[in-house]
Amino acid sequence: MGLSVAVMAGIALDALLGEPRAWHPLVGFGRLADVLDRRMPRRRWAGAVAWLALVVPLAVLAGALVWALPLVAGWAVSAFVLWLCIAWHSLKAHTRAVATALEGGDMVDARAAVGRLVSRDTQTMDGAAIRRAGLESLLENTDDGVHATLFWFVVAGLIGGPGAAVAAVLAHRAINTLDAMWGYRIPRYERFGWAAARADDLANWPSARLTAVSFALVGDGCSALRCWRCQAAALPSPNAGPVMCAGAGALRLQLGGGAYYHGVYEQRPVFGCGAPPRIGDIERTIALVGRTLWLWLFLIVVVDWAWR
Repeated sequence: MGLSVAVMAGIALDALLGEPRAWHPLVGFGRLADVLDRRMPRRRWAGAVAWLALVVPLAVLAGALVWALPLVAGWAVSAFVLWLCIAWHSLKAHTRAVATALEGGDMVDARAAVGRLVSRDTQTMDGAAIRRAGLESLLENTDDGVHATLFWFVVAGLIGGPGAAVAAVLAHRAINTLDAMWGYRIPRYERFGWAAARADDLANWPSARLTAVSFALVGDGCSALRCWRCQAAALPSPNAGPVMCAGAGALRLQLGGGAYYHGVYEQRPVFGCGAPPRIGDIERTIALVGRTLWLWLFLIVVVDWAWR
């Protein structure tokens, strides 16, 4: 078993099984992060120490254990770890739950479903706001939960084999999880979460640009590139900006605008082009992301073959 076979196996496991329903390792990781969060002082140095204590031992130990295995066994284990780390099946399921609730006219369920995807307040959202929030989260998490995972698995695997691939993909998932837990610009995490937020920005920088290019290649390319070039800098995230603007342009949809975050209304830029999203655009966006995944899998096979 080699790199491209391990990638295909990991994607297949995700498609067939989804996320583990019990004993997911990230649940234990999150609980440990909560313990450190409660006990460490609210300082930048404390957040950095907590980040290092959670990310580095996990990646180094797992990578070393896989490195000690025979090569074929190492790639088999790496495929299993990739399945645990990639989130495409889960992302589709959560986004489709939003569409199902909206189609049934159940606003309570729709708000609850989109609340599982976004950090903004959902209690007063109308249908249009729910659709926008769901699509923005789907586009952004295409990089965080799918493409960035594949990027680091492949880059590290090409250079260092299955042990390096496991170390890199677990480190990325830990970094992404800590950013989701600590990377908020609220008083509690303004200092403590600084290291987690900056590390996530760095870890997702290359894959975010590749994801934006991918949206342009499989969607309306001219609109995607124009929206990326003209609008991304106005969004607060250096990585979500290119991804969401290119994705909205590729779909010719208008997204963004103001929303409540942690009880505070924030006026954010409108981006993309064309019409506001309708319910059917959720499935259209899932299809767009699916095409980018097929493109990435094809390129991974080509690169793996050329690397040998």
